[in-house]
Amino acid sequence: MSRDSLAGFSSIKRIERDKKRFDAIIRGKIKQDLRKHITRGELIGKRGREVVSIPMPQIELPHLKYGRKGMKGVGQGDGEEGTPIGVGEGEGGAGGAGDQPGYHLREVELSIQELAEILGEELELPRIEPRGSRTLKSRRSRYKTIRSTGPESLRSFKRTYRQALRRQIASGTYDYERPMVMPVRDDYRYRSWKEEPEPVANAVIIYMMDVSGSMGAEQKEIVRIESFWIDTWIRAHYHGIANRYIVHDAAAHEVDRETFYTTRESGGTRISSAYELAAKIIAGEYDPEEWNIYCFHFSDGDNWGGGDDEKCFELLDERILPVVNLFGYGQVESRYGSGQFYESLSEHVEDEKLALSHIPDREAILDSIRDFLGKGK
Repeated sequence: MSRDSLAGFSSIKRIERDKKRFDAIIRGKIKQDLRKHITRGELIGKRGREVVSIPMPQIELPHLKYGRKGMKGVGQGDGEEGTPIGVGEGEGGAGGAGDQPGYHLREVELSIQELAEILGEELELPRIEPRGSRTLKSRRSRYKTIRSTGPESLRSFKRTYRQALRRQIASGTYDYERPMVMPVRDDYRYRSWKEEPEPVANAVIIYMMDVSGSMGAEQKEIVRIESFWIDTWIRAHYHGIANRYIVHDAAAHEVDRETFYTTRESGGTRISSAYELAAKIIAGEYDPEEWNIYCFHFSDGDNWGGGDDEKCFELLDERILPVVNLFGYGQVESRYGSGQFYESLSEHVEDEKLALSHIPDREAILDSIRDFLGKGK
């Protein structure tokens, strides 16, 4: 390898090393302010093409800065001992407006997968182990076969050369003194695809939320933000995710995602209606031997009397907890909610698949995510 090639290779390695160092700084800054980034609802709205932009203050990208034409100094002409290096006289000082741009926040683009990794590292979340003895099968096309016909873009040079060499040797036309292989049309070989089944671990997440009058806009925003990060972490462990949304007051209804976060009712609260609907959806559409099932319910803790708490316990014990990976109940604090259902669940339902979390405000979202996902179910 020539000296120039070695120098070029060394420069590339140095650039790669510097980039890795800079990426580590970025990750460190994001972890340092993770609670602030997590609680910013606008971050979710900026998601596009599985990439989000995060503003990062106090981080400067390396760049070259050229001096003004004719400027004298070190490296710019005849300099003298003691000549200061940097900004010239009168620049950036007091007394007069400047003509240079100021410093701005830089937006760093990260993929959703990278965010999931950072979230897991900071919260020390265990990797999720998909359960069940069977998985779904999908069809995947792979280029694993060779054919004698096909488009020129898929012609295999190695297989074509091998076929031409074999033909020339078999026909006695191969010259060992002057080895030259000349493929003809019949020697051409092309890569071709073959469909084969591929096992994939799929999951469904069923979100339930109380939309009665005691759950205000701020409570729904907390649920929206936390649901996004729960999705982000779970998606990092599965090939495909299905989302279902249930809202309830005194009755439960399945809705789309937008309706889930914007609906507000003025009626009472009957939590068992949501659990009943969730159990029906699971039983009718998601075989627990083929699906990894996650349920998350958010409420301010109010529930109608008349034995509805007991009905919820029965539904959880008999129809939901036996078939799910995880059931998370998040109680979002509200000035109008009693918060009683959290205590009722903790006293009457004992199951390792049940995760309870108290969410008084946005600052508690990060801790709530750890409460839900820290079991690695």
